[in-house]
Amino acid sequence: MSSSPSLVELVTALTCLPGVGQKSAQRMALYLIERDQNGARRLANATLDALEKVQHCKQCRNFSDTDLCEICASDKRGSGTLCVVETPADVLAIEASGAFQGTYFVLLGRLSPLDGIGPDQLGLDELEKYLVESSVEEIILATSATVEGDITAQFVADIARKFNINTSRLARGIPLGGELEYVDSGTLSRALSGRQQYS
Repeated sequence: MSSSPSLVELVTALTCLPGVGQKSAQRMALYLIERDQNGARRLANATLDALEKVQHCKQCRNFSDTDLCEICASDKRGSGTLCVVETPADVLAIEASGAFQGTYFVLLGRLSPLDGIGPDQLGLDELEKYLVESSVEEIILATSATVEGDITAQFVADIARKFNINTSRLARGIPLGGELEYVDSGTLSRALSGRQQYS
């Protein structure tokens, strides 16, 4: 047991991070205190600054420092294609690909009745309002490849149908460079059922 209550509190605080257990938190805390006090101050200041400034974009619900995020505020993004994702992390992943130039709507979760997450918790009423006021022609359903993700995608597709908006779903299958013998059976099954014409 440490003789420093402050160090104990820092270790305990670090265990709130995903995937960080007691030992990892202890290593991080000791490193910050012993070897990188400037880094520790920067981390503390950046955390406090983010807690004060970061909010949800009023249009897409992604994280932003301003009322409208950079994507929604950009006149270079196509407003005709809307990508519906579960979390801000999904936006970061899609943006990193550089393959999408439309806009987003972040659900901030997925339908999961067992966890008490229904349509009201996902802001689907906000999505409907957005579709009324916008010129969206296609919705790309980019929810996770889980039962909950599929149900959520179907729910959003039903909303889109009310507005005569086309929907598509992200393709699923074998990863680039993947060898068949290492691909799990569920992924292989989806890849076979979603096969495309080869030209």
